[in-house]
Amino acid sequence: MKILFAADHAGFKLKEKLIPFVKSLGYEVEDYGAYEYDENDDYPDSISKAASKVSKNFNEVRAIILGGSGQGEAIVANRYPNARAIVFNGQCEHNGRMKIPNEIKISREHNDANMLSLGARFLDEETAKKAVKLWLETKFIGEERHKRRIAKIEEITRQIRPM
Repeated sequence: MKILFAADHAGFKLKEKLIPFVKSLGYEVEDYGAYEYDENDDYPDSISKAASKVSKNFNEVRAIILGGSGQGEAIVANRYPNARAIVFNGQCEHNGRMKIPNEIKISREHNDANMLSLGARFLDEETAKKAVKLWLETKFIGEERHKRRIAKIEEITRQIRPM
């Protein structure tokens, strides 16, 4: 499985730390930028490149995209057919400590999410690594009801944005 990365200036620093981490887990990585810190860059430029590749190769690649909150990045990604991006920005605490919520796991098991959008302004490196590892290791369970729902999402996408 190949993992694509894309970020804007707000996610650049964390992206640079996550790439070697994901490689250490045994994944092949492709970097779609940003390739340097530029406070004037625009996240749609790099995110759209990764989302386009996921859209065309959704069974072969997944992507980790990063920005300030992760929200805008997911909005861009979810414009593409077959791209299913979810956001994690660490806004979950349990007993005063950051907790990786079940939604990371469920996004893979039930929704076959193929893009993880991280809010770099809210995540420390350790929390981001835990979330990424859990997301990468969790498999789509492939139950018929989940396949049916994903197919309906894609049909809606085709109706709204014919290819």
